[in-house]
Amino acid sequence: MPVAMARHILVKTEAEAAALKQRIAAGEAFDVLAKKHSTCPSKKRGGDLGEVRPGQMTKAIDQIIFKKPMKVVHGPVKTQFGYHLVQVFYRD
Repeated sequence: MPVAMARHILVKTEAEAAALKQRIAAGEAFDVLAKKHSTCPSKKRGGDLGEVRPGQMTKAIDQIIFKKPMKVVHGPVKTQFGYHLVQVFYRD
């Protein structure tokens, strides 16, 4: 079964997610912004979700983790929890 490692930032609004994505593109560290702004408990680990297998995350996040290019910040992606920025840094 495939496995991946990803991190994310979860915020309440699309505008907030878009602003954070711009800050990351400008060179700010994903993990630092996750610790400061994310509403997910993973923020303590800089947004690190650890090892993820297909079906563990919401369908929208699962699609990014297992189908989209790695080492790119994807999003904002809306789920029932809010808006996510997702970065995959390992997939096997």
